[in-house]
Amino acid sequence: MSLPVHHGDTLPPQEVIDLFKRTFSHELYEDLANVRELVQKVKSDLYNRDYTAAFDDNAKRVAYCCRWSPARAVAYTSLFAQLEPINQVVRCQLQGGDQRVLCVGGGAGGELVALASLFTPSRHVRTPSNEGLQIHLVDIYDWTNVVSRLQDQINTNWLYNGQSRFCNMEFTSNDILKMDPGQLQLNQLNLITLLFTTNELFSQDKSGSIKFLQSLTTHCQRGCLLLITESAGSYSHITVGSKKFPIQFLIDTVLLGKRGQDNHGNWTLVDQSDSIWYRGDPDMDYPLKLENMRCFYRLYRKL
Repeated sequence: MSLPVHHGDTLPPQEVIDLFKRTFSHELYEDLANVRELVQKVKSDLYNRDYTAAFDDNAKRVAYCCRWSPARAVAYTSLFAQLEPINQVVRCQLQGGDQRVLCVGGGAGGELVALASLFTPSRHVRTPSNEGLQIHLVDIYDWTNVVSRLQDQINTNWLYNGQSRFCNMEFTSNDILKMDPGQLQLNQLNLITLLFTTNELFSQDKSGSIKFLQSLTTHCQRGCLLLITESAGSYSHITVGSKKFPIQFLIDTVLLGKRGQDNHGNWTLVDQSDSIWYRGDPDMDYPLKLENMRCFYRLYRKL
């Protein structure tokens, strides 16, 4: 199963890639050798799951964004557009004013650019609307420099007509597991994304991660969407006691209730895939490698 290379509701993939090229033009065209060196260091740290070492300074975070976020942004764009409930939220097709999105672990900018890529065309083909996106990115590492640079380019190059209120983007550098529901405004959210973040959260704090999911159940409003993606395959397993479980099995149990029992959870599973590919256009122009993405996803809606 594969996602479309380009969904008709979004900006073309090359235009998404070009946004990164403009945002990080100095790093990609004047300092590329240094970026490649930093990428190797980050890759080694990520292989060892030493996330603190991987993201402990701004230069490494920028290098990570240059290397991995463009391909992720293109893939996320296709996924968001393909999942119709998310498509409607991001394009502000639902009644009720601004649509509010929380991106957990979204500091590297892939989610921000993907949301903008889906939102922007809707602003240019519709009558100007007062409805916009309110996006809150939360990440334990300080990606302020990265997301602010991307945001500036989005506003300048994609939403230049001044007719759109996208996006009131807020970035918070904090541990999501230690933030309270009021800080996250859970009761006002229309969409929450945890993209390639859940494994890291559970590795950091299993019980805290379960409590976070339970907090979403307690505080999110009816109709709120929750999208979880993670790497497909054996990497997406966690150990509880002496047993290994697919992480999606544990998440389903917390949100949907135990299988075969009457104590149904407070969420419903809207869409899912245990393995889906996004294979990008091999002719896209970018100075660094653009990787394909294979993931599983679960899309839930609060009852």
